[in-house]
Amino acid sequence: MNTARALPNRATARTWAGLGVLVLALLLISVDATVLDIAVPAISAELAPTTPQLLWIIDVYSFVLAGLLVTMGALGDRIGRRKLLLLGAAGFGLASAVAAWSVSPEMLIAARVLQGVAGATLMPATLGLIRAMFTDPRQRTIAIAVWSAMAGGGAALGPLLGGWLLEHFWWGSVFLINLPVMLVLVVLGPVLVPESRDPNPGRLDWVSAGLSMLALVPVVYAVKETAAHGPDAVTLSIAAVGVVAGVLFVRRQRTLADPMLDLNLFALPRFRTAVLTNLLSVFALAGVLFFGSQYLQLVLGRSPLGAGVLLLPGMLASMVAALVSAWLVRRWRPTRVLGAALAVAAVGAALFVTLSAGPDAGVLWFVTGFVLVGTGVGVALTVSADLVVGSAPAERAGAAAAVSETAYEAGVALGVAVLGSVVMAVFRHGLDVGGLPEARWAAARESLGGAVETAHTLPEHLATTLLTSAREAFVSGVHIAALITAAILLIAGIAAARSDRSKDRAAEDDSGRPSVSAGGGSRVGGTAAG
Repeated sequence: MNTARALPNRATARTWAGLGVLVLALLLISVDATVLDIAVPAISAELAPTTPQLLWIIDVYSFVLAGLLVTMGALGDRIGRRKLLLLGAAGFGLASAVAAWSVSPEMLIAARVLQGVAGATLMPATLGLIRAMFTDPRQRTIAIAVWSAMAGGGAALGPLLGGWLLEHFWWGSVFLINLPVMLVLVVLGPVLVPESRDPNPGRLDWVSAGLSMLALVPVVYAVKETAAHGPDAVTLSIAAVGVVAGVLFVRRQRTLADPMLDLNLFALPRFRTAVLTNLLSVFALAGVLFFGSQYLQLVLGRSPLGAGVLLLPGMLASMVAALVSAWLVRRWRPTRVLGAALAVAAVGAALFVTLSAGPDAGVLWFVTGFVLVGTGVGVALTVSADLVVGSAPAERAGAAAAVSETAYEAGVALGVAVLGSVVMAVFRHGLDVGGLPEARWAAARESLGGAVETAHTLPEHLATTLLTSAREAFVSGVHIAALITAAILLIAGIAAARSDRSKDRAAEDDSGRPSVSAGGGSRVGGTAAG
């Protein structure tokens, strides 16, 4: 072993305190992503948005966030990740205040757009700063585990916190909780978080920025619309625009001396494996949350808060697993940990085939399955994020983090769209609307919620028949979606575990992590800090 190689700097107490400031921002974004779902009825009652306006209030944040992640990651590498983080924190706080006191749906939609812009600066900046602050590979893995655990904790806390706030305050309070946290971040960030940037960044290519947004936003929009209403010519045309823009973006990156996104990263098998694992893990989690929350509320009859409580063990398992993953990768190769984590999640997904729609249906198998899914996804997201930022040269950490976050957002959209479409296709095929007035057919077939609402307007014998048929058809759809999810996760797990046999294995050091030398890169998991 070569003992002449320089050892990386160990993190100090101040560095760990800086991590605490960074995860505050992530915790807040994660809470904000789920808390709004609880507030939708109150917002509808107060602002009276139309159905399209309500959908934009919910979705426009994710559209803008997904479209700007790559651009903001590259911008942070150039102007400074801490500067971008602080600008984003201030902007997110301002947008939250505007959202809280919105007096019209249009004003709230505009505020959500601003939140999306600010959120796109925060996500890659936090992960990029962690890459720069923690040059020791083992400490960086622990830091990313904490980062990942806070993301899961925020997602779990959102519905519970939102429910409590709405019971005691008005709907705007779900946005005002952002302000004190962002104030702490703006005050302590300059003190505890060091600035980091690419020392030779080159110019930011605004054409690439426009193409990246034009590629991602239409695709995410088309995926969500397909999940909600099925495919049509307009939606497919919008998706085609995104695909063409994506092809043009890739071709442009190959010709630029200073590309916004270094496509050479994808030549690293472990980088590709980590990004794909990130996407598929979130794909599974988003799909399970989509049909799981409906199963608990509309099939088993649990309240929104009761459903949130039953989902909590799985989210907590995801947090704990994220922290434990730092210990796991010290003992086994990260790709093998990824493979095992995905296998655990696959077993959890497969357990959903035991769910039933009968009056004696319990929640034990659902909670057990979701705990296993949460555990596997918690480990997979943490290890994949560590591999993504560790594979990239330190000066390109922001762009690499943006790739990871873009995969996350794509996974959310695809999970809801693909698995949601499977569930709804089986639901509509199996739903018995015989005996219903023709005017009620369309509403009953739109969704499980539509069938339940239609049943409330029918005579008792018709209502009972419709509810029984709707719940059984929905659960049949869940069974098919669960098997598809389990198969995808299992195949991805096998591929991840076998990626150790790839060409870059010779470039690994004793800890089993890859090294990158391009662009003044860093040894990851070994010894030289970038």
